[in-house]
Amino acid sequence: MSSIEDLDYPQLILQYNSGFLVSKVMFTACELGVFDLLLETGEAMSSDTIAACLGTSSTGMERLLDACVGLKLLAVELTQEGVFYRNTEISNIYLTKSSPKSQYHIIMYYSNSVYLCWHYLTDAVREGRNQYERAFGVSSNDPFGAMYRSEEEMMKFMAGQNSVWSICGRDVLAAFDLSTFTQIYDLGGGGGALAQECVSLYPNSRITIYDLPKVVQVAKKQFIPPEEHRIAFHSGDFFNDSIPEAELYILSKILHDWDDDKCRQLLTKVYTACKPGGGVLLVESLLNEDKSGPLETQLYSMNMLVQTEGKERTSAEYSKLLEAAGFGDIQVKRTGKLYDAVLGRKE
Repeated sequence: MSSIEDLDYPQLILQYNSGFLVSKVMFTACELGVFDLLLETGEAMSSDTIAACLGTSSTGMERLLDACVGLKLLAVELTQEGVFYRNTEISNIYLTKSSPKSQYHIIMYYSNSVYLCWHYLTDAVREGRNQYERAFGVSSNDPFGAMYRSEEEMMKFMAGQNSVWSICGRDVLAAFDLSTFTQIYDLGGGGGALAQECVSLYPNSRITIYDLPKVVQVAKKQFIPPEEHRIAFHSGDFFNDSIPEAELYILSKILHDWDDDKCRQLLTKVYTACKPGGGVLLVESLLNEDKSGPLETQLYSMNMLVQTEGKERTSAEYSKLLEAAGFGDIQVKRTGKLYDAVLGRKE
């Protein structure tokens, strides 16, 4: 039972009540370029100087910086000349645009898209459908339309997805030994960060990114270096167009976008195209079997409600979908990070 102190001062409830305030502080500091400026200058700066450099009010910037100190995203130095701010190590690594592990783009996607959809979470729960129409004026039958309204928006979304794989990609690809698969298709591979991790980890493999024509065009132009000959492209809609034969298919963060019927439809097409002895690798955030957690995955599932037609699932639920399509010898590996791996084989 809760103690009297917990009931008199419900700290957990107060923290949850302020959760969106925490997110928006980080979003705003990233968007204004606070962390990039401090990295570029390489020295601690006063709030007035930072405000002048970034074109903001001194009052607003001082309060933003202080909140970032409280979140341990900035450190503060009190000297005779005044108060000075500098990045913490975690901000240098993950919140600056130039870092190889930067999460800036996915943070901006959350700020500009996810945040707006979550404003209508109550409506999503009542109606059981995504809220893109309310948030962006885009048909709820085309939840990805808002991501692809322009090449710039598409590029931001793809960069955001790439940033996730910069910290999680190697873990999911190394969960199983994939070295025996040399002919691989990455369905919905987007900006290609996972494909690049794959050819780095498995040098003998050749991987083809299969995605919509406009996505492939941007990936070729912006994300995949032309000298990387082990990565090829295939333009198409894998629901409506044919899927070429391959030894392994990677579906990373694909099935969670769709309901069970669509998932079975896609996996059946993959099974038909797959060479005997080949397989499919699902990369998803797995719920506990009793749906008790992890919290991040539960929140992702709520996000699927407001943004897509899908949901997050347990390993048993993904295994059932794979079995319905014909796959067997299903193995599950939890990475301990955001995304896990499920491997199914075709005999």
